[in-house]
Amino acid sequence: MERIGVVGAGAWGTTLAKLLAEKGHPVILWAWERDLSITMAKERENSLYLPGVELPEALEITNSLTEAARGCSAILLGTPSHVLRSVYAELHPLIRESTFLIIATKGLEPTSCMTMSQVAHEVNPSLRTLAVLSGPTFAKEVSRGLPAAAVAASAEATVAAQAQRLLTTPTFRVYVGSDPLGVELGSAIKNVIAIAAGIVDGLGLGHNALAALITRGLHEMTRLGVAMGARAGTFAGLAGLGDLVLTCTGDLSRNRQLGLALGRGVALSELLERSPTVKEGVNASKGAVELARRFSVDMPICQETYAVLFEHRSPHDAVASLLGRALKSEGA
Repeated sequence: MERIGVVGAGAWGTTLAKLLAEKGHPVILWAWERDLSITMAKERENSLYLPGVELPEALEITNSLTEAARGCSAILLGTPSHVLRSVYAELHPLIRESTFLIIATKGLEPTSCMTMSQVAHEVNPSLRTLAVLSGPTFAKEVSRGLPAAAVAASAEATVAAQAQRLLTTPTFRVYVGSDPLGVELGSAIKNVIAIAAGIVDGLGLGHNALAALITRGLHEMTRLGVAMGARAGTFAGLAGLGDLVLTCTGDLSRNRQLGLALGRGVALSELLERSPTVKEGVNASKGAVELARRFSVDMPICQETYAVLFEHRSPHDAVASLLGRALKSEGA
């Protein structure tokens, strides 16, 4: 079996490492936190990001990128979006040119607004064997063996198929996709909409409002994606509508939980201090607003969410602003 490296020991990276190890692959998981890597290796549990889930004895855990890269035919990147550039810049000289790269991070780089595959290509322009993985996947459920589906997308059909074969298990079904840009944009922007969905529920605005917000949020995601060169149909798939519905309605969604608290009057600074886990929607809101400006796309939900997060707009005022916009046709 192929030796696989998983870079990033958050909940999702740990889950993917567990799936691959249980499938029989020799897997090594890299954790940025040295203390966490030692504890995980000893206790066979990621108590910080994935508590209560037992890790296979065969899963190797390290704090060394050199060790994580050594002899691997495939590398999965699952770091937070804001550090993927620096981690991959350190990693790619350590791996073979033929090494297959799968990016499982959902987000936009805060400083550049690039997708994660765009960041990887800028760091390593010669990168060819790259796929992106996304879909409606709560790590806690996938790690317990509950059924789930995702999409592995690449501009090269053979690369997407390779990712599909590698990652599919009896309970984790992977489809192939040919629109990585659309998959990445959907997986990033849905986190912003999920914060807005949490705000709607935090304000107690009801099911009608939530359904309307999810539907119009999907419209915003699609409109931006098409303007940037992605395919509209991608946003009706697992990485678009599927992930959007899950993240906007599931209580395991960190972005939804953040929005709930904002809607109930808790300050963003307090929320970010409470938890060590990254809320990708906070960073992605900056990228969504900037990309909307660059491509002249109207994204009012993302813009109002950004205003609540960073411009001290009250959630009530944001809702009033959305409802008070000029009337238009549904397709506009």
